[in-house]
Amino acid sequence: MANATLPSRDDAWALLCEHTEKDGLRKHALAVEAAMREYARHFGEDEERWGITGLLHDFDYERWPDPADHPYRGAENLERRGYPEDLRTAILGHASYTGVPRETLMAKTLFAVDELAGFVVAVALVKPGRSLDEVDVRSVEKKLKDKAFARGVHREEVRAGAEELGVDFREHVERVITGLRKSAQKLGL
Repeated sequence: MANATLPSRDDAWALLCEHTEKDGLRKHALAVEAAMREYARHFGEDEERWGITGLLHDFDYERWPDPADHPYRGAENLERRGYPEDLRTAILGHASYTGVPRETLMAKTLFAVDELAGFVVAVALVKPGRSLDEVDVRSVEKKLKDKAFARGVHREEVRAGAEELGVDFREHVERVITGLRKSAQKLGL
């Protein structure tokens, strides 16, 4: 199924909503989608393919949050539905514990933006106007140093993702912020 046809964004959104009821998880999916689309534009890659990969990376998490199941059950579901292999492999590789190597630029990017997108949203939510317009690289770096802030974010993966992708960390943060700003209305920020 390596040459499977990419389903539409609307189909991907419907699948996400079918499996994910919590607004916070849906917004995280939208944030990662936005960051993936920004990087696809930057690298001259297929924006739709990268965006859908970001949108669906955690679609199974609400039903199967344990590492024994996530993201494996989701990847199996995507395979049954005919989603392309590169998308499924990238999704499997976004969770370090799977041991699935991140060999493509898309897979490396998904890993790089996942934790950071969530963290940037958290930074925006503590700003006075709860807006992405108030977030900059400096404020993200400052909050990364505060271990009590957004404790669930794996800071080592935030930095490792940029390194694995081969991009300067500050440029990486700026690119993710830029992508999220383009989807600020969808994110409620």
